[in-house]
Amino acid sequence: MAAQTSERNKQLAPLIGEWSMAMIMPGQEEPPDIGARVTFEWMGDKAFVLERWTIPIPEAPDGLALIGWDEGRGTFLQHYFDERGVARVYEMGFARGVWTLERAKPDFSAFDFSQRFTGTFSEDGSRIDGTFEIAHDHRNWEKDFDGIYTRVA
Repeated sequence: MAAQTSERNKQLAPLIGEWSMAMIMPGQEEPPDIGARVTFEWMGDKAFVLERWTIPIPEAPDGLALIGWDEGRGTFLQHYFDERGVARVYEMGFARGVWTLERAKPDFSAFDFSQRFTGTFSEDGSRIDGTFEIAHDHRNWEKDFDGIYTRVA
């Protein structure tokens, strides 16, 4: 079982490293450089990935997430925690250079809305262009904002 999980976790390798993150809010043309950083690092014997982010604006919380394979669900899960005390679980996938996250089921926190993210890796793996979406009624999706991850190290 551990060998199978390790094989699956190889899919997470493109995330490993340090990234800058730019957020493009609706109506903005160019992303301002706000100094946001995201790091992904292996934990244990590549058993799971620890993600940490800092976003130096008050409206966006800093936090961390643990990412690993969930055999019962047959998918990756991202367990999200932020400095507001919010804890969420996102189902996560990788397929053909596309990274997806979705929270569409109740979990540890209030389930007032659904969220999802779709990010596409550049050919050389140095950039991820993504869109964050929200469904206030859990059915009708609308763009929340775009995010651009650029590999720093």
